[in-house]
Amino acid sequence: MTSGEVPPKVVEARIFRAISACFNYFKEVDVDLQLLAALIVGVAAIILIILKTRLDAFPALLIGAIVTGLVAGVAPVELVGLMTAGFGNTLASIGIVIGLGVALGKLMEVTGAADALARAFVKLFGKGREALAMTMTGSVVSIPVFCDSGYVMLHPLARSLARRTQQGVVVLSLALAGGLVLSHTLVPPTPGPLAVAGLLGVDLGMMFLVGIPFIIVLIPVVLLFARIMGNKLEPFRDPSMFALEDEEANTRPVIGAFRAALPIVVPILLIVSNTASKALFPGTSIEAVTSFIGAPAIALLIGLVLGAYTLPQRGTERKEVAGWLSEAAASGGLIIFITGAGGAFANVLTESGVGANLADGVGMLPLPLFLIPFLVASVLRVAQGSGTVAMITAATLAVPLVEAGTLNPVLAAMASACGAFLFSHFNDSFFWVVTKFAGLSGTKAMKAWSGMTTTIWVATIPLLFILWAIVG
Repeated sequence: MTSGEVPPKVVEARIFRAISACFNYFKEVDVDLQLLAALIVGVAAIILIILKTRLDAFPALLIGAIVTGLVAGVAPVELVGLMTAGFGNTLASIGIVIGLGVALGKLMEVTGAADALARAFVKLFGKGREALAMTMTGSVVSIPVFCDSGYVMLHPLARSLARRTQQGVVVLSLALAGGLVLSHTLVPPTPGPLAVAGLLGVDLGMMFLVGIPFIIVLIPVVLLFARIMGNKLEPFRDPSMFALEDEEANTRPVIGAFRAALPIVVPILLIVSNTASKALFPGTSIEAVTSFIGAPAIALLIGLVLGAYTLPQRGTERKEVAGWLSEAAASGGLIIFITGAGGAFANVLTESGVGANLADGVGMLPLPLFLIPFLVASVLRVAQGSGTVAMITAATLAVPLVEAGTLNPVLAAMASACGAFLFSHFNDSFFWVVTKFAGLSGTKAMKAWSGMTTTIWVATIPLLFILWAIVG
């Protein structure tokens, strides 16, 4: 076992101790213990399946829904109907949006648009602010592009800047990775926040408007950690790793920053205009127009069309672009399935009475209710590695609290997302991408990236309390 890694048995023991403590608490209040047991057994089944079997989150959530429903006393035939309805209703509202967002991100990745934005930010912020430029680049690029792809594409630029400015590679690597993970976790159209918004019924424009201030506040946290920890770890970096990155980067297409940003900026503006017009011009023709073009599916479709015709180099064949979109469909399919399975689980929780029972019980807790999805996402993040799976599962458990009117949906969505920052380590693919490209291994890798994500996680807690004070 790698030094510093928490043994799986220890993780499981901690999870089940927490579950036992929750059960003992609810025994003391007026809740239905059968429904409580249904929730605990269902969640435990999901965790065990993900950690111990060959199955992933998609079948795990479906099996968890079945276990929960059966223990709660739902008839098997009725249970199938509840799962099917939950799956279909969730994907009806968010499936198209996830597919379009992933496709747009693929275009940004393969056409050199992400790299163009990075170089524009470096030029904008000027000499001496390269770390800030890398963090800002990551925050923007990760809105449509997956973290792993964005980091691999942009890390050569970080290496080049480090060589030209005599800065540490680890500092710029952590600054870039931190910016990427902020947007990847907090704002749509990244699949995780998209799925959370769909499950909790949060307007995407509102999700974006709330997520951006979180990112702005967290960027200094990323920069401070990157500079302090990066400088400490630079002497331990293996300089021989990925020596050919810069040469490989030179083969990418070069396009202008405006052209690169257009397919991202246009749909975001349309979605936000939809949200704003509902508040400022209700019942007017302006609201009618923005409600159509600012609907997430339409806005992202417009962005995708713009991207398909403005990002590829002149002479790019139609078949090549179609191939890129096919690859995007394949990579986005799993996220769509997991989101649908989360909807199936949420519907079983709601219709079986488990959710209402949970709402009644946690309503007596002397803590803000947003800590429920926050802590659930945190535990799942550490246990199984995927931030997307962690936040989707946490949002699923928050659905009954939102529907009962005891938890604000925007607060629930942000709490689910923020919990998914905690302690990225060996079971997270992005951990390996960041640390290997930065030339770190072992405990030094954990200090760099596990430390970064945990620091961000801690910094979100006061932000969530501020949001709680605002929205209730």
